Amino acid sequence: MSKLDSNAHSVFLLYYHLILVIKYRKKILTNPVSERAREIFEYIAPKYHVTLEEWNHDRDHVHIMFRAHPKSELSKFINAYKSASSRLIKKEYPEIRQKLWKEMFWSQSFCLLSAGGAPIEVIRQYIETQGENKSEHRVPFSDLPE
Repeated sequence: MSKLDSNAHSVFLLYYHLILVIKYRKKILTNPVSERAREIFEYIAPKYHVTLEEWNHDRDHVHIMFRAHPKSELSKFINAYKSASSRLIKKEYPEIRQKLWKEMFWSQSFCLLSAGGAPIEVIRQYIETQGENKSEHRVPFSDLPE
């Protein structure tokens, strides 16, 4: 099991898998460009209580696994990262600009998945079996309002 993170009043372990795609899936990510994108991620991450765990890339997208604090504003962090990395990479690798459409580096969208921990069904079963009089207090998930 991974070491838990903590602060004064809570203990947590929040892992995420982020996938960022180059606009129109242009195949422009080389090893040096990916490494520079990673350096920018590691520079910005601490300001948002984020820690990089894993990084890998293909020619048109990156996969990033990171840990975060409950106070982390993930969408703000991701947008700040995309903005800074786009600006710096285009400045430091001017040849990339010619391959981009309207100089847009990242696609506007992203995929962010929670990762790690027990599977949902295991957690559901654990919660359902808590308490001394389970049948009196149990509210099936299907009965909860949406």
